[in-house]
Amino acid sequence: MIDVYSWPTPNGHKVHIMLEECGLRLNRDWRAIPINIGQGDQFQPDFLRISPNNKIPALVDPHGPDGKPINVFESGAILVYLASKTGKFLPRSDRAKFEVLQWLMFQMGGVGPMLGQNHHFRLYAPEKIEYAINRYTNEAKRIYGVMDKQLASHKFIAGKTYSIADIAIFPWLRNWQNQGIDFAEYPHLKAWFDLIAARPAVQRGVQVLADLRKPLTDNKARDILFGQQQFQRR
Repeated sequence: MIDVYSWPTPNGHKVHIMLEECGLRLNRDWRAIPINIGQGDQFQPDFLRISPNNKIPALVDPHGPDGKPINVFESGAILVYLASKTGKFLPRSDRAKFEVLQWLMFQMGGVGPMLGQNHHFRLYAPEKIEYAINRYTNEAKRIYGVMDKQLASHKFIAGKTYSIADIAIFPWLRNWQNQGIDFAEYPHLKAWFDLIAARPAVQRGVQVLADLRKPLTDNKARDILFGQQQFQRR
């Protein structure tokens, strides 16, 4: 059974969705081990041995490529690993594969970091900094525009077929209202979003561990996630 050390965040949801889309079922083929990032579980030595960057998700597969256990951290790398393991959602031809991978990198380098900063300054920062809010809201709008333009001529983000690029991007858009986005301004992206959201495996994936996540309201959790504890050397 594959162990997935995770939490119900967009990066966690990516992997939950991918596993379900690949036909691997929760508590049959894989299990979700909660890493409560608001309580500091991500800094525990056992987890750091699996994920040295102290970030979720991380995966332990007892049956790796050579038949031996393998640890994989970074959500994008996990998606590529699972695609390789199952032969799903990453095309075999070089041209189609790199079409998908460039959009996966777009998510990893742009969608995730920029929308993450957008959320931070709009929702979690202890003071409202107008420059930061405007900077990351505008960048979110730019990124939404890039995707909307791409989807004006493609059914899925990387072309004609559903791929790990779609799986990677979708969870980051679920909180579009908190990002200062009017989805009506991005009709092609909204149609794609609704198409992905209707997939049964996606619906199962976003529910994994969802009942454990609580609103971030206490100062201790904020300090763990954003304060001095986050930057202590380990």
